Amino acid sequence: MTTKHHLAQVNIATGREALDDPLMEGFVARLEPLNALADSMPGFVWRLQTDDGDATAIQAFNNPRILFNLTVWESIEALEAYVYKTEHIEAVKQRLDWFERPTKSPFCMWWIDAGHLPSVEEAKERLEKLWRDGPTADAFTFRHRFPVPAAD
Repeated sequence: MTTKHHLAQVNIATGREALDDPLMEGFVARLEPLNALADSMPGFVWRLQTDDGDATAIQAFNNPRILFNLTVWESIEALEAYVYKTEHIEAVKQRLDWFERPTKSPFCMWWIDAGHLPSVEEAKERLEKLWRDGPTADAFTFRHRFPVPAAD
């Protein structure tokens, strides 16, 4: 029997200001439509969210301006299609208008067993592993990706 895997991804961004600041209006205006787009994409499985429909209220780090996004996808290709081949790319291109330039990778992916939903702590551990060890099969990036694990 083979084990089916999904792809978990976490990304963080440190806002230049609080979300209610006028500087962040462009980002905040895109949040709901881009989340709805992600939810409707082929290969989308799950995203961390509160009752408000997004994850902006989740404070994973001591800095309240660090936004935390955690999602699960069927494949790298499905995530890549959303990130780079939809309106999401416009937000990526404008990210430095709203967020500080990161000093280490703000993005990490890893394979999980299908049906598993990663926790905030698990995602933070994967980011920290990437920062500490560089890309490995346990924590990687689009640039340095790793294949789906072999069947058990």
